[in-house]
Amino acid sequence: MHTPLVLTVISADKPGLVESIAQVINRHGGNWLESRMARMAGQFAGILRVDIAEQKVEPLRIDLEGLTAQGINVQVAISAQAELPQQNALYLNLVGNDRPGIVHEVSQVLARHGVNVEELETGCEPAPMSSEMLFRARATLGVYPQTDLADLRRDLENIAADLMVELSDD
Repeated sequence: MHTPLVLTVISADKPGLVESIAQVINRHGGNWLESRMARMAGQFAGILRVDIAEQKVEPLRIDLEGLTAQGINVQVAISAQAELPQQNALYLNLVGNDRPGIVHEVSQVLARHGVNVEELETGCEPAPMSSEMLFRARATLGVYPQTDLADLRRDLENIAADLMVELSDD
């Protein structure tokens, strides 16, 4: 029987980091299924999904913890993969003036509508015609069929007058 794992990784960015993790997984016969990894402010952060034989989970976890000596911190979680009610994919694009708390406000609206954030990418950049900073967010969301998308859009737009909201299902 195989066990699905989710690993989170954080380390100072350096060459060979991914190879070190892959080597440990390979040594235990694990299968690296998918991952999202990025360098941010000199740090490397990643999340990955691994499938491994049930009896090899603990030895893998011990070896991954051993990477701490190299400055690579890995946390291991067994994936619950519970059956959830069917959700539809919805794509969100937001642009507005940056300010503290904007992610909190957006996430409150999404939670209130029962929306699941599946992927989120945010950033700030200077506005083209001014020195003000613009906040941008792109997200893949999971929504239930009964979710009222018009209400969701209205609540997101009500966060700030300058917030442009685009919701699409493709």
